[in-house]
Amino acid sequence: MSLALKLEQGLKQAGLDISAEKQQQLLAYLALIQKWNKVHNLTAVRDPEQMVILHLLDSLVVMPHIKVKRLLDVGSGAGLPGIPLAICMPDLQVTTLDSNQKKASFMRQAKAELGLSNLEVVSTRVEQYQPAEKFEAVISRAFSDLSLFVKLTQHLCAASGNWLAMKGVVPEDELHELKAKTGIEPSVVVALEVPFLDAQRHLLFLPNKIQ
Repeated sequence: MSLALKLEQGLKQAGLDISAEKQQQLLAYLALIQKWNKVHNLTAVRDPEQMVILHLLDSLVVMPHIKVKRLLDVGSGAGLPGIPLAICMPDLQVTTLDSNQKKASFMRQAKAELGLSNLEVVSTRVEQYQPAEKFEAVISRAFSDLSLFVKLTQHLCAASGNWLAMKGVVPEDELHELKAKTGIEPSVVVALEVPFLDAQRHLLFLPNKIQ
């Protein structure tokens, strides 16, 4: 199956209405990852079909749950989930943050080549990042455990904002630790279905209650 068809079928299965033009942008982004992966170790996934599933579809299944205007993606790596979301949600202002200079250079290249005016790439340690205004939502796919995620980014999440943690199985131990340390419990736990992926995925909404 071609990558274009795999992506098209996956988006349809996920109930996501993404234009042909945006699908081409997503594939161009994937091709850029493949090109850079030959020189820099951007992602561990090397198989193009697996990239469609684990990079694009896995990132995009959270789309229906993002109801904010400004989103921060922490520990973004090659730009996941931030860049696929920026491609498919042009009205969403996305900031991707990664301390790794090579990965930030890649994301800047992707922004330029794909013409993503709604994407900002920041390369610094998360605790040193001081934006002009805080974010309504701070998302992370593989940054750290929940307590550390909240601790390191609490200066970046608006008072009425949410942390959005993308996880596999619901991490009960991490949730107990988070509640013990901060009093924070998830307001919503969404079970996500990633097309072609036989594994659990969940999106945890953690409301900011830290004063």
